[in-house]
Amino acid sequence: MEGHGQNISFFYSRSNKSIIPQWKPIDFVVVGLGVPVCILIILANMLVMAAIVVNRRFHFPIYYLLGNMAAADLFAGISYFYLIFHTGPWTIGLSQTQWLVRGALIEMSLMASVVNLLAVAWERHQTIFTMQLHSTMSNRRVLLFIVAIWVVAVVMGLVPTMGWNCVCDLALCSTVAPLYSRSFLVFWAILNLLTFSVMVAIYARIFVYVRRNSRSVAPHAAHNGHNDTVVGLMKTVSMILGTFVICWTPGLVILLLDGLECKQCEVLKYEKYCLVLAECNSLVNPIIYSCRDEEMRDTFRRLLCLFCSRKEEQEQENTETQGDALNKVRLLSENSNHTDRLTL
Repeated sequence: MEGHGQNISFFYSRSNKSIIPQWKPIDFVVVGLGVPVCILIILANMLVMAAIVVNRRFHFPIYYLLGNMAAADLFAGISYFYLIFHTGPWTIGLSQTQWLVRGALIEMSLMASVVNLLAVAWERHQTIFTMQLHSTMSNRRVLLFIVAIWVVAVVMGLVPTMGWNCVCDLALCSTVAPLYSRSFLVFWAILNLLTFSVMVAIYARIFVYVRRNSRSVAPHAAHNGHNDTVVGLMKTVSMILGTFVICWTPGLVILLLDGLECKQCEVLKYEKYCLVLAECNSLVNPIIYSCRDEEMRDTFRRLLCLFCSRKEEQEQENTETQGDALNKVRLLSENSNHTDRLTL
């Protein structure tokens, strides 16, 4: 019962992590830049999800999983948006539950992305080693996969809130996350870093297999076209995995060092930079889709053109409605004047 009922400032002071009591110019800059980036993350990933829904060529398990990846990035954008308005001087006013929920949202988005990438790696491994472009999994099975991904993400994200924290044992509190137990940070960092290693190993094995297979099979036009499509999709997915690992690994290493109580590592010095890098990852994936997949790029263009054309039609209808209203007013005015003349 050591930390129950204590405010957030109590935990921060024990961990030697300062809370800024008043806003500084740099804080306004961070919020001013962070909010548009979060909105852009949300809109860009909504566009990816809409493209997968409307284009029948994307109605395959791999694209459903990539759509779920976009949903995880969208959720990350919402989580960062929530974090921006519950950080800095606002942190002082948070309750313990609000602070833990703030961290849980980030953890859920990370875990959803990690498990989803693992599912994509498994799907690619199954299809390519059976010489297929797309998996034969039913839509129902893919849906169950997606539901399972989010169940795991929610459960893992709520672990600190459900008890694996340092509220009852202040000696175990970490520095980067003052309410989190150091043992949880070690577990969380090692779990994700090991998962990254497994995914990289799977994709390396797939690439070796595809390269070896393409050299050993006699060159046929149809086969080469099929092989190019497989390799192209694999490169896109690998770029997504690569950027994810690059963006999240520094933050996980910081958490691991903090959990191991590395005194000379100065984890607080690099914490914010790692968080910004992780946030950028959620914006990178839609850019990769646009650059790598021509069909996806064309679908984006059609959706945006459709949105713009509907907006123009709506503005035109509003203009016509206003014009009709003015004409009616003018006619009523003319009729009224005509009636007045007759009366006179």
